[in-house]
Parts: sequence; structure tokens; C-alpha cells
Amino acid sequence: MSQPMPLVIVGAGGHGRSVLELVRLDGRYDVQAFLDDQQPAGTDVMGVPVWGPTALLEQLPARGVPSVHVAIGHNRTRQTLCARARAAGLELATLVHPRAFASPSAVLGAGTALMACAVLGTQARLGEGAIVNVGAVVDHHAQVANFGHLGANATMAGGSTIGERAWLQAGAALGYGVHLPDDTIVAPGEGRS
Repeated sequence: MSQPMPLVIVGAGGHGRSVLELVRLDGRYDVQAFLDDQQPAGTDVMGVPVWGPTALLEQLPARGVPSVHVAIGHNRTRQTLCARARAAGLELATLVHPRAFASPSAVLGAGTALMACAVLGTQARLGEGAIVNVGAVVDHHAQVANFGHLGANATMAGGSTIGERAWLQAGAALGYGVHLPDDTIVAPGEGRS
């Protein structure tokens, strides 16, 4: 096995900590630090230091960090930070939990996160910076546009789509072939058919 690549996680909240555990289980990356606007520099988060706020993002290449993962649940903020990271020449790390399933014919965009027990079905597509949270399902031929977000146990039936920055909150569901427009939020447990 090759040497793990250095990685900084942007966001040290609940999702960022879940991403840290994913990275530790996966072994492809070595998390050097967090960047976080709420935690003071020097704070220890699960054994990883906070280097400072997201204002330091553009300085990461000079610190020898080639890759970041933006682990912030708020879709528009994640989009903005991913754009800044790309402009700084950073790779957006795509992460798949070892206990998730991604079909060999599925497509995962840069900077996506497929969390524990999530399923990405046959010829499904995730856009850049998408989050498919714990136990969520993106069934065959379903598509999540850039910076879309599925909460825990959310479900997209075959052929359904969600637009940019759309969010299916925990337990929400889309029926077969349903389209959810950009920036739409579906409440927990709600369905669209």
C-alpha cells in the first residue's frame, strides 16, 4: 500500500468529525489538520489540530497539503469553499466509507462524501461536493447535482434527480423519476412523488 496523502478537512463540526473517522478507516489520506471558523487555532479535535479559520485555505499548498475535503453540511457554504480550494490549486478529495456501497457503474464527482452504509446504485451520478449521508440511498440512474445533500436515511428512487444545493433531510424520499429543483429543501420524513 502506498503512503497516505496529506489531507486537511474544512469544518470540524459533526460532519467533519464523521469524515475524519471515514478517512481513518479508509487509509488513503492522512489528516494533517482541520480548518474551522468556530474553533480556535490549536484546538484538538479527536486527535487532530485546528490550524485556524477557513481564511487559511489558500495557504495550504505552501504548507505541503495537496488535498482538502470540505465537510460542511450547509450546501452554499460548501460550494463557496470548494470553489476557493480549486482556485488555490487544491484537489477536492472524494471519500467513500469502507462500509458504503458504490456501484462500479456509478459516477462520483470531486469532493463528494459517501458515508457509512450509504448506497449509490447502478449508473447513479453524484455531482461535485455532494453528500450522501449515513444509510442514504441514491438508486439506479438517480442523479444528485453539484452540492446536493442527502441526510441520514434519505432515499432517491430510480431515475429521480435533485438540483444544485438541494437537500433531502433525514428520512426524506423521492419517488421514481421525480425531480427536485435547485435549492429545494425537503423536510425530515417528507416524501415527493
